[in-house]
Amino acid sequence: MRAATMAMRLSRYSPLALTGIAVVLLLSSLISPTLWGGPRMAAIDALSPAIEFVGAPFRVMTETISDASGLTKIRAENARLKAENKQLHEWYQTAMLLRSENQSLKDLLNVIPEPDQSYITTRVIADSGSSFVKTVLIEAGTDNAVEEGQAVLGSQGMIGRIIEVGQRASRVLLLNDINSHVPVVVEGANQRAVLSGTNDDLLVLIHLPPDVMVEKGSRIITSGSGGMFPNGLPIGEVSEIKNGVPMVMMYSDPYGAGYVQIVEKPQDPNVRHSIKTLTAGPE
Repeated sequence: MRAATMAMRLSRYSPLALTGIAVVLLLSSLISPTLWGGPRMAAIDALSPAIEFVGAPFRVMTETISDASGLTKIRAENARLKAENKQLHEWYQTAMLLRSENQSLKDLLNVIPEPDQSYITTRVIADSGSSFVKTVLIEAGTDNAVEEGQAVLGSQGMIGRIIEVGQRASRVLLLNDINSHVPVVVEGANQRAVLSGTNDDLLVLIHLPPDVMVEKGSRIITSGSGGMFPNGLPIGEVSEIKNGVPMVMMYSDPYGAGYVQIVEKPQDPNVRHSIKTLTAGPE
């Protein structure tokens, strides 16, 4: 009985005793922080395995959740980057196409027709030529007011003339075709001649007077004789004299043109005056 009574008394006073001990320890730690450093570290060292064991499942769970979340983020980022890469590739291809077209259009600015002339810019859609026939197809026809006989310009000069016209497409006979003959003027010598195709890269000047000396590098332009083409359109220059015959290299590669200009035939002044009067209306 006495033992049981003593145990009950101790259990009644033990919380108070523990609280007192905690207060003493707290006050002593505040007065001297290093006083209980050794025992505290010893206790931590003793309890660290238990702390490690208890915390292990929580750490594994946290790392698993973090890895899953990170993997999801990586997959989402990878999908986004793939989509962006595909879009950038499409934009790159579009940019390259626009760059090429822009350069072709810029090159056309180097050829300036006469002020009274107008022209149509269009695309080359096919090379329908062969070893014997040098022609290309362009994307313009009667719907665009294209007519047979109109001169066609490349980036640096004339490359041919319209020989067939459809509603939406036309055929161009290139200057290097053996059937092509264009009245021209040799600048410098101020001599008229005919530029003939040879089915090769070089063209030949024919119908030159025997006493006329044509120098290498002489510029060849259209003469406008016969009213077939406007005068002054650049064609090329004399690249060599072969067996006394001047050979001409065209300024523009007829097969390398993405876009061309069709030079419209000048209207009759009386027709232009009539159109202007009808547009202006009665005074």
